Amino acid sequence: MESMPVNWEALDSLVVDFANCERLFFLDSSSSPPTSPPISPSSSSSPSSTPIPSSSSSSSSSYRSRLLIRQIRRSIEAGDVDAAIHHLRLHVPTVLDDRRILFWLQKQKFIELLRRGTERDRDLAIECLRVALAPCALDAYPEAYEEFKHLLLALIFNKEDQNSPVAHEWSERRRFDLAGLLSSILRAHLHAYDPVFSMTLRYLISIHKVFCCRQGVSSPISDLTERLLLEDRDPSATPQESLYEAPPFDEVDIQALAHAVELTRQGAIDSLRFAKGDLYQAFQNELCRMKLDLSILDKLVHEYCVYRGIIDGVSNSPPGDCSSNIECTSSKLSDGETSVNNADAEGFPESYADVISIGESRFASEVINNHENCSISDVNNQETCYRRLRRSRNYSTGHRRRKRWRGRVEELEYSPRSSVLGIPKPEVMGWPPRGSEDTIQEELDCKNLSFSESLKNVEDHKYEIILEMRELACKGMAAKVVEEINAIDPDFFIQNPNLLFQLKQVEFLALVHSGDLAESLKVACTHLGPLASQNQDLLKPLKETLLCLLKPSEDAFTKGTPWPILATSLQVAMGKKFGIEEPQLMRIVRATLHTHNEWFKFQMCKDRFEQFLKIDQLKDIDTPMSSNPAAKALLDDTANGSQITICSSSKMQEDGGSPQASSGENVCDENAILKVMEFLALPRADAIHLLMQYNGNADTVIQQIFS
Repeated sequence: MESMPVNWEALDSLVVDFANCERLFFLDSSSSPPTSPPISPSSSSSPSSTPIPSSSSSSSSSYRSRLLIRQIRRSIEAGDVDAAIHHLRLHVPTVLDDRRILFWLQKQKFIELLRRGTERDRDLAIECLRVALAPCALDAYPEAYEEFKHLLLALIFNKEDQNSPVAHEWSERRRFDLAGLLSSILRAHLHAYDPVFSMTLRYLISIHKVFCCRQGVSSPISDLTERLLLEDRDPSATPQESLYEAPPFDEVDIQALAHAVELTRQGAIDSLRFAKGDLYQAFQNELCRMKLDLSILDKLVHEYCVYRGIIDGVSNSPPGDCSSNIECTSSKLSDGETSVNNADAEGFPESYADVISIGESRFASEVINNHENCSISDVNNQETCYRRLRRSRNYSTGHRRRKRWRGRVEELEYSPRSSVLGIPKPEVMGWPPRGSEDTIQEELDCKNLSFSESLKNVEDHKYEIILEMRELACKGMAAKVVEEINAIDPDFFIQNPNLLFQLKQVEFLALVHSGDLAESLKVACTHLGPLASQNQDLLKPLKETLLCLLKPSEDAFTKGTPWPILATSLQVAMGKKFGIEEPQLMRIVRATLHTHNEWFKFQMCKDRFEQFLKIDQLKDIDTPMSSNPAAKALLDDTANGSQITICSSSKMQEDGGSPQASSGENVCDENAILKVMEFLALPRADAIHLLMQYNGNADTVIQQIFS
């Protein structure tokens, strides 16, 4: 699991899309993430029949719809059914045309009025019975009137009586079930689905858990996945039609959905019926029922964005530190999600910049006066170090500004006063709120202290050095990268010879392409030759590289490792030297992609949803890497306890990411497989194994099981 190749640039694209959809970045048109552009549709071989979630999910309407759903959920869970009905009538009145929903809401309102216990509320509950609940019970659904009569017992039996026939109606769990059910209905009605990355993570983790449980494999990321993906799910939305009519759906779709999201066959049929036969909409409905702890997810995304240089921040800051820019307070959402309210204030960038400037000036004087040394190998290069740190800061705040982390801010709040550092949040996001000057000053002091403390220590700027080296490598400045790293740590390339060979190889190819043959041969004689003589595995790529001298216009740049791969490999190797741990999100993605591959090998089929969730792009690796021994050696080096450096445009498999079906599937007819799966309620792999025992005859298998 720890050596699974991953296209980190594809993950960058998904993470940035997620952060934009959830408004985790401050809106700043002048800033852009220092990552590669999002993967174009042409890089995927998805068929036209497979819809791919588009960027429309990040639209303002989708974001607002998700906030509205959370608002209604919280209202119901707090027992304020009137507020939920008010929001529905105001924003989505057509939902209340469904008499079932109106009946469920009025039932809960009746119970909540009785729960308050006053005479006035009891009178209001009886009025609710007469005016709203009884009329709804007549035509909501066939069983509604019986439920209505049963509910009348709540007027007699006390809520503390756990043995009463209406103890279930009194249970506060009913609130959460109704809130979850309504969320499922509204999500489908408004098409307010979570960002693709969020759904992809749910899907991969759920498969990872099933695979590890079934195969008896110990998960290296169980500490994260257990806290991130909760066991509880929202109730599924069911259609109004009869559940006993024959399903008008393809059995292939039914089985694919059932096994993708762990449903019974009837559950998959109901889900497809609710989605009017749209397999991918049903799939999204079911995925979004799974609950993620958003507080943990946001921290993982923040850590990853800092590591990849997408946002400003210090990588190793502890989670409660104000300077980490992750969170200062968090409020737990009732559905297992957590909203992170960021302490960073959007309205005072000048003061924020002043704090940084003061800290940098103080840091500069300390470096000069105290002769600080940032060299990893204890070589005294304080002048070079300071020059690098100064340029790193200018670079990050100059022509290529990074995004600023905002955190999760709920702009629609159920509670009129939501505490963010003790400040009542206004109805619409704004900063600073009136009358909060003291609190603003306290936060400025917090930022001033945290930044000055972190900037005092050169260790905090190792991360900026690594990011700058990666940036230079992405630009193709191989000679500059080698020069700067040697100035920082002369031992670095002694310990990473394959990386040096890769950098010098692409430098050689660039010189050949530009026509400077004399300088290119100098690079080959000075660096490539000696490196190859010390490592026999590098002789073959050296010979292939030298062949480019014969056809410089055609072969240059085709033999070397792509710049993004080199840049990420460099970041990994330098991170190891500096003691910077890789983000936990990388561990999760690498492990879950591995088990995704293994699971579908076991199922002997392809994953129908991997292109829809862009899993195929995460597995999208560079073909020349496997044929280039130097690149493969580099891959092996970086795979040892760290991330794999794969960032390219070709596929792990020729037609996608998932493994092909094994030879066993060729023996069995697809209809026979589906028949055994349907009648015996078996997973695909078990059905195939049974069929192979009985020469592929489905009838014989079924007879043997029931005989």
